[in-house]
Amino acid sequence: MPFGKNPWWVYVASAIPALLVTILIFMDQQISAVIVNRKENKLKKGCGYHLDLFWVGILMAVCSFLGLPWYVAATVISIAHIDSLKMESESSAPGEQPQFLGVREQRLTGILVFVLTGVSIFLAPVLQYIPMPVLYGVFLYMGVASLAGIQFWERIKLYLMPAKHQPDFSFLRHVPLRRVHLFTLVQIICLAVLWTLKSTVAAIIFPVMVIALCVSGHPEVNIK
Repeated sequence: MPFGKNPWWVYVASAIPALLVTILIFMDQQISAVIVNRKENKLKKGCGYHLDLFWVGILMAVCSFLGLPWYVAATVISIAHIDSLKMESESSAPGEQPQFLGVREQRLTGILVFVLTGVSIFLAPVLQYIPMPVLYGVFLYMGVASLAGIQFWERIKLYLMPAKHQPDFSFLRHVPLRRVHLFTLVQIICLAVLWTLKSTVAAIIFPVMVIALCVSGHPEVNIK
């Protein structure tokens, strides 16, 4: 039996943390899809991410009954995957910036990534010789490399940038710079609270704070 010898009230009480986990995984999937699907990437088959969410929902139910790990969107990996598939024009003139042409949209590399992830289970005797600082360095590099193009990070850099050197962001055309800084500061505080909360016994309400960050939305819409 999937429920074992637990008393009946455990089934009812587990609905509360289950709801929070469902919200967390749903938001993780949707946030990843929004970042990957932004107009700057020029994707032509963005609807495929809705199919991904459908299968994530089905596999969550299956994995829950079987006691297996849940599927998540892995935001950093998704962004790194998109960056690795970007196509740019060949630059011939010295100093000329290559023009972004689009993304090679296919599922082969994604399948190979997860096949190799599964194969790595059998490589545990070899992988154990890799020092943990090396792995942490790889993850740190992936995280830092994925920051480029994220609006929150771009708005943080505006604090250290003179106004005459600021890029021509669309939100700066419609929102005063002071409002943008205030909005960014609020998000930084929320992120700090979120990180602190995640490290305590109250981490069960972690999804609620994630929703609070998402509700703040885009500065063009909410700061006005």
